[in-house]
Amino acid sequence: MLRIHFVAALLSLFTTHEAHAQLLPSQYNAPKDYINFTREASENVALQISTAQTAARNDTGELQRDRSTRTISGGLYAELIVNRAFQGSGVVLGTEPDYPGTEIISSENPDVPFGPTLTGYGAIGDAQLSLDVLHPLSDALPTVMQLSIPANATGEVGFVNYGYWGMDVSPQTYNASFFMLSDGPMDATNLTNINVSLRSNLTNDIWLTNSISVQNLSDFSYTQFASQLVNNVTAPNSNNTFALTMNASEVAGSTFYLSLISLFPETYAGTANGLRKDLGQDIKSLNPKFLRFPGGNNLEGYSIAQRFKWDETIGPLTDRPGRPGDWEYYNSDGFGLLELLEWTEDMDLERVLAVYAGYSLSINGSEGASYPESALGEVLQSALDELEYCMGETNTTYGALRAAHGHPEPFQINYVEIGNEDFFSSTYNYRFPYLYNGLKAAYPNITYISTGFNENADYNISLPAGSMWDYHTYSEPSFFLSSFNFFDNWQQATGNEDVTIFVGEYSVFQVDTPTGVNNFSDPVGTHIFFPELLSAVAEAVYLIAMERNPNVVRMSSYAPSFGNFNWYNWTPNLISFDALPNNTVLSTSYYLQSLFAHYRGTQTLPVTNSEGDFNPLFWVATIDVPMNAVYVKVVNTGNTTAPLSIELDVPFMGMPNGTIITNPDVNGFNYRGNQTAITPQPIALPGNATVNDRMVVWDVPAFSISVLQFDI
Repeated sequence: MLRIHFVAALLSLFTTHEAHAQLLPSQYNAPKDYINFTREASENVALQISTAQTAARNDTGELQRDRSTRTISGGLYAELIVNRAFQGSGVVLGTEPDYPGTEIISSENPDVPFGPTLTGYGAIGDAQLSLDVLHPLSDALPTVMQLSIPANATGEVGFVNYGYWGMDVSPQTYNASFFMLSDGPMDATNLTNINVSLRSNLTNDIWLTNSISVQNLSDFSYTQFASQLVNNVTAPNSNNTFALTMNASEVAGSTFYLSLISLFPETYAGTANGLRKDLGQDIKSLNPKFLRFPGGNNLEGYSIAQRFKWDETIGPLTDRPGRPGDWEYYNSDGFGLLELLEWTEDMDLERVLAVYAGYSLSINGSEGASYPESALGEVLQSALDELEYCMGETNTTYGALRAAHGHPEPFQINYVEIGNEDFFSSTYNYRFPYLYNGLKAAYPNITYISTGFNENADYNISLPAGSMWDYHTYSEPSFFLSSFNFFDNWQQATGNEDVTIFVGEYSVFQVDTPTGVNNFSDPVGTHIFFPELLSAVAEAVYLIAMERNPNVVRMSSYAPSFGNFNWYNWTPNLISFDALPNNTVLSTSYYLQSLFAHYRGTQTLPVTNSEGDFNPLFWVATIDVPMNAVYVKVVNTGNTTAPLSIELDVPFMGMPNGTIITNPDVNGFNYRGNQTAITPQPIALPGNATVNDRMVVWDVPAFSISVLQFDI
């Protein structure tokens, strides 16, 4: 993600009202009903597609479509308890008059930014909640919650957790667990039962409850309790809480310490400590091929000390300290390196492992700190150890550690990215070759990805033969149209004949403007908050540009993939969500990615245009050899229909099948309450579209994205 910081209202994580209001089409309407770079459809386009010229085919990019995520806690990670281990808290970055760059302008912990808080918790009955550091759960989790029950307490006492803007209560099995310590023998002797329940925060409804029997709770070491809650009801909204309660008659005058309080719903593929089930399925429905992890900016941290340390994200949750994240909230690291690897296993994804490259960001927006070349050996060794953890056999140090963590089988890593957007730094020109050479010597068969090439005005990176370049761009629709031929002959033009490209992040960020310069203050009327049809049309042209050059572009990924309606500092997002699965919005860009991914084909085909040229129509043809099918992707970027004829050199069977994404409103988008405003629909070709068994003619609708399937 580009290094831009935003001022946003700090949202308390224990907010219990319904999700925040969203902009609707009636409130927000980008003023563009055209793309500046588009030409009028003044001519017919006639295409001839050759299946016979097998030597002219190129294998399609086998790895196209990535789903790298920006939202783990409170999103993809299925954990429902917010602030479960009191590791840290969130901040807001912004600007202050007379101070350069950005800085922390507010924080949940006003005394120690990113420091522990009780955010997300509330007392029940006469109970009193506070933080404690005298009774750490572990070295990694030194701060716990102190639960004090006054001597005169009566009735039900305990606490609630409000979750990440509420909780989904629906028919499924939940798994609750927590660690608890007594302050003294008398407290331990009297307590016989702990109740855990899911409750409404608006009414007195208790949706389900379980009682956990307690015998001689220890005051010496923490006891872990677990309970399975089998639920058969559906709450009417997300204003629900998790409660842990006791009877005051048993615990009046007692004190307890708790941490790592957890509640998991059912997860995707049933994987322990895994993905939220519905969001995982949304990803899988995209037919993804690879995952870049652990992320972009968040890999680097806001200081060298707070970088992503892979070895602090593995093993028991009690051994994971977490760290301040780069997106204004604290990372629990509960979903760590092994969980990311298991995600790729659950979805059969190629792994693109990004390793820390010795550069960290600065919270004020200036260039961050870099390792000097003399100290880079530490960075290299950490990356080598990480690769051994992923790929090593069980007779290696870190392969044995992975096996001890429950996964003896190694994970194959074929792609390693060295850093993230390192062209922003002044030091990648010595860091990249040092790390590349060290990694290549140990793992010569891995493809290594550079995060810089010629973006920095002060230096270029020499890209080794066989490597890849990670290229990121966020821009206006016209940029993506004008860049249609960017990948054509890129290797020859830049002298990188044996280098390929990974378009690691891209999306339409705003409508066309006179300057063509991104306005990162996100003004209404210019910025695109939710992907529109206009966005998808321009992105489809860019995707076609990539598909036409599969020998150059091997991987591509829309970004960002996820955004929580209640907490985001970057828009637009491919998928927007909150606590309720029914509120998830799959954007027009999502449906574009899904459509193209499902009709990728195995090889590109030569296409000749005997009439007409690119713009406003853009096209690419591929063949799916196992399916005996030819796929033709066609995008019309204009505001009128465009005549098209397609002729194959072999007969096809019957009328072509087709799918189209279009809408009368080019600025239309999907939103809560109307999630299906723009979705793929079958193409209704007219009866006379088929001229013969080798040709079809068709007036391509305005502002449309189409795929035609010819069965041969």
